[in-house]
Amino acid sequence: MAATTADIGYDAVLLVSFGGPEGPDDVMPFLENVTRGRGVPTERLEEVAQHYQRRGGRSPINDHSRALLAALREALVTDGLDLPVEWGNRNWRPYLSDALQGLADRGASRVLAIATSAYSSYSSCRQYLEDIERARAEVGPRAPQVDKIRPFFNHPGFVDALVDRVRDALDDLPPERREQAHLAFTAHSIPVSMAAACDYEEQLRETSSLVVEQLERPLPWELVWQSRSGPPQVPWLEPDIGDHLADLAGKGVDTVVMVPVGFVSDHMEVVHDLDTEATGRAGELGMEVRRAGTVGTHPRFVAALVELVRERLEGATPVAMGRLPGRPHVCPPDCCPPPRRPGS
Repeated sequence: MAATTADIGYDAVLLVSFGGPEGPDDVMPFLENVTRGRGVPTERLEEVAQHYQRRGGRSPINDHSRALLAALREALVTDGLDLPVEWGNRNWRPYLSDALQGLADRGASRVLAIATSAYSSYSSCRQYLEDIERARAEVGPRAPQVDKIRPFFNHPGFVDALVDRVRDALDDLPPERREQAHLAFTAHSIPVSMAAACDYEEQLRETSSLVVEQLERPLPWELVWQSRSGPPQVPWLEPDIGDHLADLAGKGVDTVVMVPVGFVSDHMEVVHDLDTEATGRAGELGMEVRRAGTVGTHPRFVAALVELVRERLEGATPVAMGRLPGRPHVCPPDCCPPPRRPGS
């Protein structure tokens, strides 16, 4: 029998994603949304805009969100949970405020949010919470309360899905190269000051280690970074994936699988920074390279999200792999503070 909202105390589930442009005219307004208040020069925005325009001005992220939305809706029904699922983005249509307004109009008073980020940091967790509260303020007094599921970096379903994606990429290599492949786990770089105030780097290393442990054969691996966007005088996490590939090539390594462990779906920072720039750099270095898929709508990942919903609804002990504890359901007020701005 399906659980009712009266049984579980929630009226709906809200899928919260980053958002991305859907056509050429959306690109600059989207980038202005993302960088508002950060003092990013217009010429830098125009440079990044070209990455989108080369692909028709469209990011793949919204299509990935639509696919995950459909898969999650089906999985919740199959699991007996009578909960509608809506979708709202932080930086482009459909905006969070639109999704929350629609839920308020339907009488929802309490909503459980699933953010498409598995890790803890200001930009990957707390900023989602801030954007949710900003959207609630836009909706006004009728806005539903929104609770967010915990970071799920060490949930078995998330790890299992990553393992399958790595196996697929390894299987795509010529057989004689599989045994000698190196794994480069990649995630979005963040300022060193931000990393020092959260568990982001430690969690990413833990997830990467858990993935390697489940492979049939041990392979050398490293956690590296991509997509840094800050001013050059501000230190960010290193090494960059391009520098890492050059370092490996200098050591005689000629086969690499790039694993975007920091992302749950494809978007511009995956398809441009890895599929275009890093893959192009590998070609210049004479390396055979593959990029593992993101977890996307892998059945184990979708099932993990349903398990995380049930975990919150039923007050169950968080399921986690590895040595790091699962994150609490409710973040402490002082966790994952924003980075210090230059001059502050």
